[in-house]
Amino acid sequence: MRNYISETDLIINSNGSIYHLGIKPHQLATTIILVGDPDRVPKVSALFDNIDFKHQNRELHTHTGSIGNNAISVLSTGMGTDNIDIVMNEVDALFNIDFETRQPKEEITPLRFIRLGTSGCLQKDIPLDSILISQAALGFDSLANYYNPIKLSANEQDLYTDVKEKLNQKFNTSSIYFAPASPDLYHIFSPHFANGITATCPGFYGPQGRSVRAELSDLGNSLLGFLEQYQYNSLRVTNFEMETAGIYLMANLLGHQAISISAIMANRVTKTFSTQADKTVANMIEQAISILF
Repeated sequence: MRNYISETDLIINSNGSIYHLGIKPHQLATTIILVGDPDRVPKVSALFDNIDFKHQNRELHTHTGSIGNNAISVLSTGMGTDNIDIVMNEVDALFNIDFETRQPKEEITPLRFIRLGTSGCLQKDIPLDSILISQAALGFDSLANYYNPIKLSANEQDLYTDVKEKLNQKFNTSSIYFAPASPDLYHIFSPHFANGITATCPGFYGPQGRSVRAELSDLGNSLLGFLEQYQYNSLRVTNFEMETAGIYLMANLLGHQAISISAIMANRVTKTFSTQADKTVANMIEQAISILF
C-alpha cells in the first residue's frame, strides 16, 4: 500500500477543497503563473481568452481559464517562502494526491510554474525597468532545512560550495541553499531576457540591507556588497527578492518545472527606483505570456 496521508498532514475542507487555497483538483491548470500580489491576478487573467473559474481565500487568489487551446491558471502566493511552501505543496496535492484514499497517485502529473514578480537589482549595469530570468537561486531563508537536499549537477554543486564557503568565511554563516530553474523553461525564456542568479531573502528590510530605524548586523550591512561582487565563472548574482529560491526548491523536490521572471524596480547600487513600475510589470506579463504561448 502506498503512504496514507493523515487528516492533519493534508487538510481537506468539508466541500472537498484543499485547506489554504480553497480550491478543488479540477479547478487548476497544469500551467500556473505565480504572482505575489493578489491585485496582479486580474492583470494577468485579463490576457486570457476565457476565464472559467475565480476564487479567493486570504491573499491566495486563483483564476483559471485558457489562451487558445491552452489551459492556464494564475495564482497569488503573497510574500515570502513560507507562503511558497504552502502554495507549492497544496498545488501539487491537487494533482498528485487522491483525495478519497489520501494516497499519492501512481502516475505523477508534472506542472509548470512561471513566477512573474518584481525585484531589486544588484548590478550597476542592469537598467531599471528591464526584465530578468533566474537561472538559479540562492536561498537565505530557512525553508530548505526542513526537506531532504535536492540533486544538483556537478557545476551547480561546485557553485553552491564556492559561494557557501566564501559567505561562511566572511560572515560565519553557511545557512543558504541553492536551487536551479527548470532547463526546459529556461530554454524557452532565456533568448528573450537577461539572466543571472537570484538571491532570495527572508525579508524586505534588514535581510536586503535596508536600514530604516532598526540597526543592522554585520550581515545585514554587508551582504548586498558581497553579492554584488560575487562571481563564479561568468555567473553573477543579479537581483534579490523573497520567493524564487523557495519556488525552485519545491519544484525540484516535487518533480515540476519552474522559472522566475522579474521586473527590475530598483537598482540598489545606483540607489534609483522605477518611475513607471506599473508599465514595466504590464510589459513583463505581456511578454511572458506571448513567449509561453
